[in-house]
Amino acid sequence: MSALVAVALLATACGTPKKELTTGSISSSAASPRAVQTMTEPELRAAASSVGAAYEKNPGDKTNGLNYANLLRMTGKNEQSLAVMQQLAIRFPTDREVLAAYGKAQAAAGQLEQALATIGRAQTPDRPDWRLKSAEGAILDQLGRSAEARQAYRNALDIKPNDPSVLSNLGMSYLLTKDLKTAETYLRSAAAQPGADSGVRQNLALAVGLQGRFDEAERIASAELSPAQAQDNVRYLRAMLAQQNSWKQLASQDTRSPTAQKVN
Repeated sequence: MSALVAVALLATACGTPKKELTTGSISSSAASPRAVQTMTEPELRAAASSVGAAYEKNPGDKTNGLNYANLLRMTGKNEQSLAVMQQLAIRFPTDREVLAAYGKAQAAAGQLEQALATIGRAQTPDRPDWRLKSAEGAILDQLGRSAEARQAYRNALDIKPNDPSVLSNLGMSYLLTKDLKTAETYLRSAAAQPGADSGVRQNLALAVGLQGRFDEAERIASAELSPAQAQDNVRYLRAMLAQQNSWKQLASQDTRSPTAQKVN
């Protein structure tokens, strides 16, 4: 469902439970992060083609490479995104931004243990980066290590209090273990923060809908999506919850299922 595809486990940090790593941002040379998040799939593919052409002309340009890998990941081309990031990591082996993006690409491609090691290499104990802490949490959630993941998110919040992307990731961590009330609490807090984006509010809509409050979930989703898309999401939720093993189904999908996204 295209309305549900977005980005997931790592935003600026970061996506499965399998939430992919959230989208992060791409520089103004391509489009603003908020503009990218509201693009349709055809628009994302067009942006990837344009940025890809610039990357091919100069594969050593870090900004173009990061932008291209991010757009590839957002359009589901995880293996190609990883290949781009592998080349960048060779060219910039100690660059924290490159290593962080490389870890996201590895996680999106299913290389979770390798991603965790790469994120660890990017982190420095004397100057810890909250985005990397949140990315670490997203990967740990995908590995099923929820207690460690939540500690990583709280460490990120110690550095960057009330960051909406980290609060959203923390809420989604609780959602994955079926603690919906706690998940909703963190997601409402995330949505109330300045700078909260569409992904955060869609995650809140998901948590509300999973508790059977479909009308409220649709109202929240309608603030970000078209009425038809919001209704489509709610219909998907209703159908999923009517099936047996729906939680197993939720956890096995890229939380790009009904609007779920890990946000970095």
